[in-house]
Amino acid sequence: MISDIVKGALLPPIVIGVVIGDESKLNILSNSTDVEILDLLAKDLVSHISIIDGMQRTTALLDAIAEAEAVKNHLVRVEIWFSQSTDNLIYRMLVLNTGQVPWNIKHQLQVVYAPLIDEMSRKVKFVRLISLPSGGRRTKGGEFSADNLVEAYLAFGLRRLEIDTQETLADEFSRLDIAESLVLDKYNKFFYPIAQAMVDLDKSFSRFDDSDAESKEETETTKFTIGRNIFDSQPARIGFVVACSLYVLGRIGMDRTVEDSEAALNSLSSGVGNLTAQLQSLEMDALKEFLSLEILSEKIKSVKRSAIGRNDRVFFEKAFKVLIEEDFNVPNLGVCWRA
Repeated sequence: MISDIVKGALLPPIVIGVVIGDESKLNILSNSTDVEILDLLAKDLVSHISIIDGMQRTTALLDAIAEAEAVKNHLVRVEIWFSQSTDNLIYRMLVLNTGQVPWNIKHQLQVVYAPLIDEMSRKVKFVRLISLPSGGRRTKGGEFSADNLVEAYLAFGLRRLEIDTQETLADEFSRLDIAESLVLDKYNKFFYPIAQAMVDLDKSFSRFDDSDAESKEETETTKFTIGRNIFDSQPARIGFVVACSLYVLGRIGMDRTVEDSEAALNSLSSGVGNLTAQLQSLEMDALKEFLSLEILSEKIKSVKRSAIGRNDRVFFEKAFKVLIEEDFNVPNLGVCWRA
């Protein structure tokens, strides 16, 4: 492809997406000239640009320019999709890649990684959103890794625990399930409130922060000694999101109506609100008793280790399903851990 470009070959258009959360800026763009739009893209919007079709062509173009300076003078057709939401860009990306040798799911989402994470940070009140390249370690409740949330984003749309991000999208059903969730605006309406519910619970659980217990955490085999440890676990995060998505949206093929989903989400949000208010009022000893971390540790130890990640996810989905079914009104979480 590089040698063809150097010789002047015509390429299909490269498609880029730009997420603009501010509707007034979109209105300004609609009345701008091509030159003004390009100038705005090069300056104010450069950090919001994602290549959603044509990554290989773009790389080849850059290599061709390095090989032959004259390639800079070639004309390249570029299509620009402006959107207020990452949902539209991800949907467009899935459609454009249909029928091609596809990327794996995670790679596709990483193309719109920056605007997706930016949208999450605006719609969910995290204590801290840990994202690349800064990275960092989760040290308190309400802090979540952006990478882990991308997987939770997928789990929500697919409504299943098994998200093999290394497999390609040969499974067209996965592609269609995600696309359907996007086109029906389910992510905006339901994923972000569910993520917020997880953050709120995490912050409440993390009030139990026994320094002696935390120091033992490094040497003991048990993973659950302080409240924060519950959602330190990716299986717990995925289990919670999937349990909530099934409750709010229904199973794939048995989808709830929008009205029923909204009613279910309101019920879930109300239950989480009541529980977090209750936990905020508890003394440390009472909070420790409520979390029942000793029971959780024993139950996790007893889970079959042959498929540790999968079994842990199933365990947490069942546990949080009980919590949801009981309207978040349980005497302690031991009821859920024993499910």
